[in-house]
Amino acid sequence: MSQFAEVLSILGYLIRALGFIVLGFGVGRFTMDAYKKAVWQVQIALALGFFGLLVGLTNYASAGSMGMFAISAGVAIILSGMPKKEEMDDKVS
Repeated sequence: MSQFAEVLSILGYLIRALGFIVLGFGVGRFTMDAYKKAVWQVQIALALGFFGLLVGLTNYASAGSMGMFAISAGVAIILSGMPKKEEMDDKVS
């Protein structure tokens, strides 16, 4: 029975990592999209909330989970800074 528990444990770690990837990408994307359109008070609140979440996850989540969150949030932030496809087509024409 312990082998079954170990398999479920590994499966749980994989699901946790995938969940933190999705969460990190979603939170990073939401923060950057809302940040661009907001007034300065909301921008401050978004930045503090995002970094507060990072600090909380660093303290209370496992290192692997936090790493997955940080990587996917970083990818979302990088992607939000890239020009959209329509903008690139307009520049080429």
